[in-house]
Amino acid sequence: MRIKQLSEQVGVSTRLLRYYEEQGLLTPRREENGYRSYDDDAVARVQQIRGLLDVGLTTEIIREVLPCLAEAACSKYDDPEFVARIARERDRLRERVSLLSHNLKALDEYLTSVGGKRPTEAAA
Repeated sequence: MRIKQLSEQVGVSTRLLRYYEEQGLLTPRREENGYRSYDDDAVARVQQIRGLLDVGLTTEIIREVLPCLAEAACSKYDDPEFVARIARERDRLRERVSLLSHNLKALDEYLTSVGGKRPTEAAA
């Protein structure tokens, strides 16, 4: 598929897809006319990149860890420095999740105090 099709499927701009390519996160094939061509796996890969960015990982870390998330036998798993770096990122994310959970609970308590049921309970 071409870059426009991928853009539409994943809901990101073509410029952002080009940026992912510049950062080494996405590698399209090039057709004879120079157009980028993406396989069907590119959709899942872009979604994974977006998810990792959303939780606060940098493109540099994503570039390093993405191959290891896609394949079971990744040589970086044996590198203690790499593993320690990823562990630090995981710990940072765990702290962020804890803070987000705390804030979610506070919002739920506020909504309960002013309106009765939580919005998720009312919808169920």
